Amino acid sequence: MKRLIAGLGLLTALAVLPASAQEWPARQPIKVIVTLSPGSATDVLARIAFEQVSKQIGQAIVIENRPGAGQRIGTTAAARADADGYTLLVNSSTHTLFSAMFANLNFDVTRDFVALAPLASIPTVMVTPPSRGWPTLAAFVAQAKAKPGAINYGSGGIGNSTHLAAERVRMAAGFEGAHVPFAGAPEAINEVVAGRVDFYFSPVPPALSLIREGQLKPLAVTSARRSSVLPDVPTTVEAGFPNSGYEFWVGAFAPAKTPRPIVDRLARELSAALLVPAVREKYAALGADPMPMGAQEFDDYVRKEIELNVAIVRAVGIKPE
Repeated sequence: MKRLIAGLGLLTALAVLPASAQEWPARQPIKVIVTLSPGSATDVLARIAFEQVSKQIGQAIVIENRPGAGQRIGTTAAARADADGYTLLVNSSTHTLFSAMFANLNFDVTRDFVALAPLASIPTVMVTPPSRGWPTLAAFVAQAKAKPGAINYGSGGIGNSTHLAAERVRMAAGFEGAHVPFAGAPEAINEVVAGRVDFYFSPVPPALSLIREGQLKPLAVTSARRSSVLPDVPTTVEAGFPNSGYEFWVGAFAPAKTPRPIVDRLARELSAALLVPAVREKYAALGADPMPMGAQEFDDYVRKEIELNVAIVRAVGIKPE
């Protein structure tokens, strides 16, 4: 009798789930909207992870790149999608910058999305021209303080994560500098190589070969842990500057009203996929480090990152558009 009652209870619970939840994932291919162009670090990490998830659940998963408007086009499309588990979002940590940078949005990150899992942390490394001769971050800061305003620093654009990483370290270290925003990361990194810009906080992947070739000098990374591909480069905190950390990551999200059983299943499948040796090897080759978190932990982390970015933007004096 107890088993019969339990079975009836399970059937009742299933009956109240939306039809889409009962059918998922067999009804149609799952679409993953990526907010950046094909070939970007965010795109590549998404393709690697969801190719493995596809194998695990036996379901077709299609990547749809929707770049533009500072990653708002793809994010808006995902926010407006049906919350049935067939449309997901992969975004970089820019996901936590929207509230700080834009006054009028068509979506609300905390209201319209639920976190699934971080795919990886991509450490941001402070690179300088080798000709400057700065051996450490402390030596750089000492010179920057000795000549206030003489230092300049590049970014991939005002309010970009590379900009806020620089501002976070600049404020923690207490030096002044002139910000030089560029149209994108390639332009910024090229100007450092040319010696026209004193430093730039670059995601590790595009800077790695230039560092290994001696065209860039790395001083520190802003991540909580050292980069696996730059093990000899200290974190900014290890270099002696508390409250200077700034994480750059890539994560997966679903529309907020997606049924919880689907959210939990996706979170489990992603976590399992990221532990597969072949996936870990591909990520490691890109300089992407593990960022193990459960769905709720990641959701809480995103909310804290939003608060941090709002505080940085206000401290720097950036006016939301």
